[in-house]
Amino acid sequence: MNTKGKISIKENKPIMTASTLMRLAGVSAMLAGLYFIIIGLFHQENVPAAVTTTTWVNVHIAATALGFFGLFGMAGLYARQVEKSGWLGLVGFLLFSFWMTIVSGFSFVEAFILPQLATESPAFVESILGMFTSVPGTIDLGVLPIIWNISGLLIILGPLLFGIATFRARILPRWAGGLLALSAVLVPIGGMVPAEYQPEFIMIPLGLAIAWMGFALVSERREMPVESVLASSTQPASSRTT
Repeated sequence: MNTKGKISIKENKPIMTASTLMRLAGVSAMLAGLYFIIIGLFHQENVPAAVTTTTWVNVHIAATALGFFGLFGMAGLYARQVEKSGWLGLVGFLLFSFWMTIVSGFSFVEAFILPQLATESPAFVESILGMFTSVPGTIDLGVLPIIWNISGLLIILGPLLFGIATFRARILPRWAGGLLALSAVLVPIGGMVPAEYQPEFIMIPLGLAIAWMGFALVSERREMPVESVLASSTQPASSRTT
C-alpha cells in the first residue's frame, strides 16, 4: 500500500472516563464503609476524659474523612442507578449526603478543637459532649444542638430510603440495599443498648452495606456501548488499516 503523503493522526485519549470515575466513586464508597466500621469499633464514650486520648482524635479524623469519601462514593452509587431508583433514591441520596456533611463538620471540631480546649475550657467541652448524650451543659451552644438533632433524623431516613431504592432498582446488590435499610432501623433501637455499644450496633452495619455497594461498583464489568461496537464492525477495512 502506498503510504506516501499519509498523515498520521494521533487520537487524544481522555484523561478521565466515565468508567474510571465510577470506579473511583466505588473505591471512595469502600473507604467510607471502612471509616464507618472504624468508628463503630473504636469510638469511645462521650466523656471529657476521653477527649484528649489518641484513640479519640484518630476516630474523629476518620469520621471527618468519612464526609469527603462518603459524599463522592454516594454520588457514584446514586449515579449508577439513577434511572431505576426514582424519587426515593434521590431523596435518600440527598438526606444521607446531608448527614455526612453535618457529621464531618462536628467530627472536625471533635478531632482538632475539643482536645485543645479540654483544659482551658472544660465547660465548653462538657456542653458539646452533653449535646451528643442529651445532657445539657452550662454553655449556650446556639443552633448547634438543633442541627445535631436534625442529623439524627437524617441518618434514619437517608439510609432507609436509599436502601429501599437500591433494593428495588436491582442494579447494585439488592441485599446490600436491604442491609442499609435495616441499619437505619437499628438507629433508634440503638438508643436502648448501653452507650458503649451504640457505635458498634449502628455504625458497623452501615459500613458493611456502603462498602458492599462500593465493591460492587468497582468490580462491575462495563460493556462497550452498542453504538461503538456497531460502528467498529461496520467501518471499512481500509479506514481501519494503519
